[in-house]
Amino acid sequence: MSLLKAAIARVGRVQPTSALARQVLHLHPLPLAVLQTRPYASKKKSKHAEPAEDPHPEAFVPASQRIAAGEVYHKAEESMKSSVERFRKEVSSLETRASGRVTTGLLAPVRVKLPTSSDSKGVRLEEVATVGVRDGTTLVVTVFEEHTLKHVENAIYEAKLPGLNPQRADSRTIKIPVPKPTVEARYALYSTAQRHAEDSRTHIRKQHSMSVKKGGFKKFTQEFNELQELNDRYIKEVDKVLAELKKSTGAR
Repeated sequence: MSLLKAAIARVGRVQPTSALARQVLHLHPLPLAVLQTRPYASKKKSKHAEPAEDPHPEAFVPASQRIAAGEVYHKAEESMKSSVERFRKEVSSLETRASGRVTTGLLAPVRVKLPTSSDSKGVRLEEVATVGVRDGTTLVVTVFEEHTLKHVENAIYEAKLPGLNPQRADSRTIKIPVPKPTVEARYALYSTAQRHAEDSRTHIRKQHSMSVKKGGFKKFTQEFNELQELNDRYIKEVDKVLAELKKSTGAR
């Protein structure tokens, strides 16, 4: 009988269902600890569990559409795109000038280099002065501090804006008469845009060469071809913007 009781105890410690087992337990009841099942605590989740990492965007792109050049391609594209956007802004300012409208945007390309500034490219004109339009024909620049006047004046000259010649009015003010654009002036504006366009093309080509060298891609490989297509696409964007300006200015 003791063997039967031991066998029943080994079977998962559950309530017996057979008649014989119930009879045996009735005559020789088992200790309560044997009949009770022990609950096991579930493992608590850590309060500081790290969140699951988001899959890389590339994982959702079909294999046939993935960029073989990877990160090198994306960085090159970002640099080329920025170059084209800068060129668009420069052309927009020139186009405004060619139309005869006088706006503060004409001085958008100006960058002021201050002795105390750590930025070698200079700061925007709006950071050191206010710019306004007087009588619809004159730009008026008023510096916040007198000692920056000469730096602002030099910056306007260095921007090489066609037809714009700054004139000091007092210790804090510069006036810039904006003449009506003649046919020759429009051609000069377009010539300026051509120079900016070539600068943008040079930057794009240089970025292409740097990316190919950095990735170690050989000619005619898939990675090389991807970067070449990127180069061609953004150079075409520059050409398109320049062509639109040529049309609006009537340049030949």
